[in-house]
Amino acid sequence: MKTRITELLGIRHPVLCPGMTYVSTAELIAAVGNAGGFGILAVGHLTPEETRAEIRRTRTLTDRPFGVGVALIMPGAERNAEVAIEEKVAVINFSLGKGDWICERVHAYGGKVIATVVSEKHAQAAERAGVDALIVTGHEAAAHGGEVTSLVLIPAIRAVTRLPIIATGGFGTGGGLVAALALGADAVAMGTRFASSAESPVHANTKRLITEKAVDETIYSPHFDGMPCRVMKTEAAIRATRKPLSLPAAVVKALKAARELGRPLTAIMRDVLQQGFFNTLKLAYFGAATLQMRKAIHDGNHEEGVQLIGQVQGLVKEVLPVAVIIQRVMLEAEVAHRQVASQLQPASAGTVPEEV
Repeated sequence: MKTRITELLGIRHPVLCPGMTYVSTAELIAAVGNAGGFGILAVGHLTPEETRAEIRRTRTLTDRPFGVGVALIMPGAERNAEVAIEEKVAVINFSLGKGDWICERVHAYGGKVIATVVSEKHAQAAERAGVDALIVTGHEAAAHGGEVTSLVLIPAIRAVTRLPIIATGGFGTGGGLVAALALGADAVAMGTRFASSAESPVHANTKRLITEKAVDETIYSPHFDGMPCRVMKTEAAIRATRKPLSLPAAVVKALKAARELGRPLTAIMRDVLQQGFFNTLKLAYFGAATLQMRKAIHDGNHEEGVQLIGQVQGLVKEVLPVAVIIQRVMLEAEVAHRQVASQLQPASAGTVPEEV
């Protein structure tokens, strides 16, 4: 299948793995690339030195192109972006900030830039900044999807931009891929599907839960990390999203997480103070949620941990290798395309359509 995204990124299949914190590691990204898709390395939780090491480790596992994702609101994000630029990574995917400087630097060595957006306004701003493509994140997505569902958001953004679109939020099957293409997208990103793959670092207990949960067993709330966020519905998640943390409580939890993760507090405070008061508030809440995310992802602990997950979890029924997932999605897409084509056959001769 050829689309503008497969040609832009030099890949066989219009299927991507987005940059999921603690999940999109070198092993997972390499597996996606080796299977003909495209993976985006998550580095927001890494120091610049760790980011460089992870990029180089990915290159030992695959000779296929891959990207690096940076949420520009986060402490240290610009330094991680600088590392990715120095390493001449094929693609940088930015979100939550202005990336015109990234476009200029990346295009200078022939790389590409993708912006993650949740609205028409953000899409138009990203296009003016010079990005090469968009990841359009619908309401169904894990973590920070927008307020509008993919069914409406994709055609809305297609109407205001000529850029290639990667649809994410609710996609995990071949039928979903065909639907996204029909709506105006050029590829899909499947976070939840790849998070539950055999190569994913997500704990086996959490993968099992993903395969058992239904599509309606998620919670979308601003109370978990300070921004509207979708998480798996568990008792721990219900407690975590029942009411917002006070700022002092969020700061205490964020500092506790930093200590447990071995991050020097002086460096964190320096980066945070550079963000301004409003963004500092956001970062305190996000930091408070970090430890709960790690407990679910790395320890499989759902008495204390909280797992970011999309509604598509209800369509994931088994843990499979990445190569099998991509092969199955592409076969499902062929079947779905034939089914749609057969239903769009012209009416038989002599049939008069009813007036609407």
